[in-house]
Amino acid sequence: MLITMNNSVTNTARLLGAGLRALLVLTLVTGVIYPLAVTGIAQALFRDKANGSEIKADGKVVGSSLIGQSYDLPLKKGQETPDPDLKWFQGRPANGLGANGINTRYKLILSGATNLAADSGDLLKQVEDAKAAVVKDNSVPGCTVNPSQVPADAVTSSGSGLDPAISPAYAGLQVHRVAAKNGLPVAQVEKLVEDHTDGRTLGFIGEPRVNVLELNTALKGLVAHK
Repeated sequence: MLITMNNSVTNTARLLGAGLRALLVLTLVTGVIYPLAVTGIAQALFRDKANGSEIKADGKVVGSSLIGQSYDLPLKKGQETPDPDLKWFQGRPANGLGANGINTRYKLILSGATNLAADSGDLLKQVEDAKAAVVKDNSVPGCTVNPSQVPADAVTSSGSGLDPAISPAYAGLQVHRVAAKNGLPVAQVEKLVEDHTDGRTLGFIGEPRVNVLELNTALKGLVAHK
């Protein structure tokens, strides 16, 4: 009986030892070596993407090229929704996000579309109100915007509400207003938009687009050196 008990204790200790060694090895491989290898490869081959596709200005990170942000004035007393800061190019509406969808540090609280049907009265009102605002905001002396000129992305949010880009048509629609607000020649702002317009991926995927954060970062530099 004593021999049997000793064998049982020995076998149990052997199994526990084997399990502990396996745990340590797997922890080392999957918890240390593998993450370090993946991180090293990502930093070596895809540094920009691995770090969040950061956009920098004056040596500081101002955002990500993958996530849009708002360009609004500070809230006035009694306001629930801030007015857009019209000296900057504006991105797409973010109706699906609700209030505080993105804060100034890009901590994502909520993303999503409006989930409203195409024949929804609420959606139609949102689009009509947005179109009226685009026409009003972008009609400046010497340039009156016609409602028929307003592109779809100027009045509708994307599926996530975080779209960082707008169409060249919407960017072009804002050129005269941005030029007037910043005291810049229209031709100079048009060239800025042209320089920051990306074509279709691989020449056939998606649509031409303008990254709003990259465009406004370049605009800030242009204004600083005018």
